[in-house]
Amino acid sequence: MDRADVGTLVRSAVDGDGAAWKALVEGLSPLVWSVVRAHRLSDADAHEVYQTVWFRFAQHLGRLREPDKAGSWLASTARHESLKVIKSLQRLTLTDDPQLLDRASEEHSPEQSLLRAEEAAAERERIRSLWRELEELGERCRGLLRVLMASPPPSYQEVSAALGIAVGSIGPLRQRCLRRLKARLDARGVR
Repeated sequence: MDRADVGTLVRSAVDGDGAAWKALVEGLSPLVWSVVRAHRLSDADAHEVYQTVWFRFAQHLGRLREPDKAGSWLASTARHESLKVIKSLQRLTLTDDPQLLDRASEEHSPEQSLLRAEEAAAERERIRSLWRELEELGERCRGLLRVLMASPPPSYQEVSAALGIAVGSIGPLRQRCLRRLKARLDARGVR
């Protein structure tokens, strides 16, 4: 879906065309999902953010100054809403309920809990390293790889429309970006 098509669909949706709205949602959902998933939210939080993004889009549909850049607006809103959820998850809830405090000790021995915590910490660090290296690749590679990680994966035509990359260039660019990412991870010893 190219920018001109997006702009036309936005203007039609503003005028009440349900088919245009449906085409926007179907065409731009992979982009929204890729941004939301890049923030590694739980499934429930990711779905909540996804719905919030489309709700906000519907609220602001008639006020978009540049309807052809609706994809950028959606991506930015998805990022903002994802960060709001992450920030809210960082708050701690204190409790003095003995049943909640004792629940973990009933399930695993202290040794098992320690091993699982160390494994989980190592996995989180590996994932953080992967995302740090992805962020260092540059905007073009970072954007392409994030969009290609969407679920369900977008077609190359959708990727082309969303990122302005020729369909025939997507595969080779993807391979170069993945090779660069692998080289960066290998250099840092991340496995």
